[in-house]
Amino acid sequence: MHKRTLLTLAPAALLLTACGFRLRGVPEFSFDVLFIAAPNASTLARELQRTLEGSGTKLTVLRDPVDLPKAQVGLELLSEQRERIDVGQTASGQVRELQLRLRVKFRVRGSNGSELIPETELLQQRDISYNETIALAKEAEEALLYRNMQTDIVQQLLRRLAVVKR
Repeated sequence: MHKRTLLTLAPAALLLTACGFRLRGVPEFSFDVLFIAAPNASTLARELQRTLEGSGTKLTVLRDPVDLPKAQVGLELLSEQRERIDVGQTASGQVRELQLRLRVKFRVRGSNGSELIPETELLQQRDISYNETIALAKEAEEALLYRNMQTDIVQQLLRRLAVVKR
């Protein structure tokens, strides 16, 4: 029985390696010290810092403005905006569907002030149904969706930082 299973899985393993499939690894950066300029209350900046520090790379993340001269690259989070838009309503005007959006504008500069990534906007959006009778549950779902979008944006920022050449 084990031989038959092994023989059926072996071609699948060969196909996966032949197509170039591999797990996403830790990004490699061309710099060692990154300064993140963002408001202290920014949850996105905190998650980005935690993700970078926990990635196992030799990258040092700085947040204190006093340490700015030590940084090789600076990431400026220009804005972080949450939007909640009514998309669908009933005939009586009650909201039935919402669209949640998270917009983040950022830019990346080198230590000499050169712009490595110009001002860029990242946008994540999710659709959610709404029902007034379960408003508390929908608020919790909304918070979960915003956290999910924030994590997606952090991953996009990591990939963009990985291609920066100073």
